[in-house]
Amino acid sequence: VQLQASGGGLVQAGGSLRLSCAASGRTFSGYNMGWFRQAPGKEREFVAAITWRSGSRLYYSDFVKGRFTISGDTANNTMYLQMNSLKPEDTAVYYCAAGGGILGTLRASTSYNYWGQGTQVTVSS
Repeated sequence: VQLQASGGGLVQAGGSLRLSCAASGRTFSGYNMGWFRQAPGKEREFVAAITWRSGSRLYYSDFVKGRFTISGDTANNTMYLQMNSLKPEDTAVYYCAAGGGILGTLRASTSYNYWGQGTQVTVSS
């Protein structure tokens, strides 16, 4: 599976961005799909995940609940992350990922086998 993330950019606090992750090689409905982010000097952290492997399920980190929405278009093998009410602390490189781990491990980066190249999101105050 090859993943291509896009949609990052510079936005003012309170603004919105939509990230996209296009998958090729295999249909992603057979994988768990996730978004992670990494800010300078910090570890990569879980943002959100979606899976269709046991019904459609969504997972969010506490710091994005109510602001970010993950979704997927299985017909086009594309995953999205709609980010609203952005804050300066959301500034990071955002990565999309795909993996076949058990559902209980979706928040762990080690559960994912395939990674996109990352897209920079910068939120100014």
